[in-house]
Amino acid sequence: MRVPRIFSKRIADDPVQTLYSAIVCQARQPAFYRVCGVADTPDGRFDLIALHAALVLRRLRMEGEAARSLAQALFDHMFADMDENLREMGVGDLGVGKRVKAMARAFYGRLAAYDAAITASDRTRAAEALRRNLYRKNTPSPDQVEAMADYLFAEAARLDTLAFDRMRVGTVAFGPPPQPGTG
Repeated sequence: MRVPRIFSKRIADDPVQTLYSAIVCQARQPAFYRVCGVADTPDGRFDLIALHAALVLRRLRMEGEAARSLAQALFDHMFADMDENLREMGVGDLGVGKRVKAMARAFYGRLAAYDAAITASDRTRAAEALRRNLYRKNTPSPDQVEAMADYLFAEAARLDTLAFDRMRVGTVAFGPPPQPGTG
């Protein structure tokens, strides 16, 4: 998390920063990596952030024009953070732009895949999207994929009931990570 400058608004007063912080905090939950089989790598962490950001952006899109600027600001903030993280990881200035563009394209693909599965209420489609995107080269167990698909639908439903006024001020909460094999 960035440290606020002395003359800028406090982070707690910035709804975009607060929404993004909630997304990142959820994506950092150890159970996603230890129990759900997501790779604890930069790619795995990106994919969990992308999954949670896709859920939030899907919810904001439901508000239409009223949420367009908030959604765009969240997207912009997310990729500014990705840019900064790549630089901190030592990616050279010339490579950062290309990597961020590739990440943005990948994010749009994930957003479309998750949204299509949720809209169609299609768990098979969701599982395929998760295997292709969240797990990539990993070989998760069927229980892990099923648990993450259930989580995707549960979190979409949770966010669907969240009042836009709460999101507008940066309030969003996610449920606990799933526990594969316990249901």
